[in-house]
Amino acid sequence: MSCPVIIDTDTAQDDCVTILWGLLDPAADLRAITMVAGNVSFEQQVANAHLTLNVAGRLGEVPIHAGCRQPMLREWASAEDVHGDGSGGLRMDLSQTALDPEHGVDALLRITAEAPGQVHIVAIGPLTNIATACVLDRGFAKRVRSLSIMGGSINGHGNITAAAEYNIYVDPEAAQIVLTAGFEDLRLLTWDPVTLRDATINRAGYDRLAAIGTPLARFFKAVCDTTLDFNEEVGVDGSTHPDSMTLATLLHPELVQRQAAYRVDVETASPLTRGATVMAWPKFGLEPNATVYQAVDGPGFFALLEDFLRVETAPNLPIAGL
Repeated sequence: MSCPVIIDTDTAQDDCVTILWGLLDPAADLRAITMVAGNVSFEQQVANAHLTLNVAGRLGEVPIHAGCRQPMLREWASAEDVHGDGSGGLRMDLSQTALDPEHGVDALLRITAEAPGQVHIVAIGPLTNIATACVLDRGFAKRVRSLSIMGGSINGHGNITAAAEYNIYVDPEAAQIVLTAGFEDLRLLTWDPVTLRDATINRAGYDRLAAIGTPLARFFKAVCDTTLDFNEEVGVDGSTHPDSMTLATLLHPELVQRQAAYRVDVETASPLTRGATVMAWPKFGLEPNATVYQAVDGPGFFALLEDFLRVETAPNLPIAGL
């Protein structure tokens, strides 16, 4: 039976791969894509989402909803230095595309109200949309079957500051609201250690995937090349895929090798450690609010990704640069 899922995203690089995964994996029933301010400009994120549906030959089949265009209290912080435009310069005719007129937060509330306790949400950008839904409707969290978040580190390294991972840093207030909103099944896939150890493929492995030759593999290379170059410049040995791994662990829970319950809170007051995820283990006697993945089957994940990249698709519209 397929898993009803909404992807909440700031579409660039691995976010695009995540959407492809949601379209191609028979285990997924992708109900909607909701956009949140994050990696690149909002308009570029929307364009990247349309581009991703197009390369899969699914343009117009999954509604794309524009959500919150700014963090709740902060100025937007870009990751364009990491991802470029998030699409590797690929372009298509956007005049034949359309956003769903319903706001992303309204879509989250409506879809979960129509099927309470059934729909899973995979949040792979800042948590502004999810937090806003929690504030607007106190019953929202209880209606969500599970919430899988890519964000934070287990009391470890950040990737935008020494203390913070990007998705949490951009809107720390939103992250704290979400973590304390009462989701009954909240799962967290972190930057450190899981992404750096399990969701990273080295240059040789990446080149092998990119050489498969399908439109999807060429798209994969185009959207990920800029980030891979950046990663290698800053000492990360390969292409990072935590967003798609977050969806993969939902659809294929056998990939999760080790996990633990933590009480997770987010630093919102200190300029030095803004966005740090403070994770307390049972010693401290605090009620856990999240299941945090500690190890994921990286080879198994990348084998599944390779299978999807081998699927032959026919884009609905021409894509310049592909």
